Amino acid sequence: MATIELAPKVADDFDRILDHLERHQARDPEGRIRDIIDAIDVLAHSPQIGRPVRAGKRELIIGRRERGYVALYRYVEVIDTVFILAIRSQREAGYPSQAPNT
Repeated sequence: MATIELAPKVADDFDRILDHLERHQARDPEGRIRDIIDAIDVLAHSPQIGRPVRAGKRELIIGRRERGYVALYRYVEVIDTVFILAIRSQREAGYPSQAPNT
């Protein structure tokens, strides 16, 4: 079973998502964050389930439509660890907490 590590900036991503949900009076914002975390936990058993993107990174698609999110991550097989790099809404254009070339 792979270890899951969150980059420090992922906390900012969760704060941004919570702020957005509360600003739009979404139902059960804390539950949505739990759903994201539960989906990320799947990577412990299936670390390569996400779609491949650039530079050895992968994206885990979580939910859909207004409940849709994307987790950018890298799996390092030699140490059996998944590094969660960023989380965004599927409707966002990119990962705000990541530099353009990451």
